[in-house]
Amino acid sequence: MELYAGLDLHSRNTYIGIMDKTFNRVFKKRVPNHLELILQTLDPFRDQIKGFVVESTYNWYCLIDGLMDEGYSYAHLANPSAIKQYEGLKHSDDQRDAFFLAQLLILGILPQGYIYPKKDRPVRDLARKRMSFFKICPCHEPPMVDPLGTLYFVKTHWT
Repeated sequence: MELYAGLDLHSRNTYIGIMDKTFNRVFKKRVPNHLELILQTLDPFRDQIKGFVVESTYNWYCLIDGLMDEGYSYAHLANPSAIKQYEGLKHSDDQRDAFFLAQLLILGILPQGYIYPKKDRPVRDLARKRMSFFKICPCHEPPMVDPLGTLYFVKTHWT
């Protein structure tokens, strides 16, 4: 039986929802964020899981890396800003979110983020941090070059 897992990741725990291709819920459990416990929880389904999806939060690196190091190479990273929950949803919880991620993966409509290779992440993180500084204080914007090659600085609106 082919199974698909949705992992709703939070700072202290992960809600794991596993379902089959026909959307039958096979397993559900909240697990503390310790890689060993998550691996123990997924181990009975290891040979049947064809894909798992983790919501892209600030702490996804550790979970995805740990699972991929243990042989779970079919990882998908969900882009939460591109996922639109269906209209009329009165309430949501971790269980629904985990199974919803798994459903999107099964249907092939999961908006995904790119899982950067470990060696490239420090450069990416540095570039993202640099961009956040420019959003905070535009006076630190880098110099611009015009088509004639003369150097000038972008004038800010609050000088």
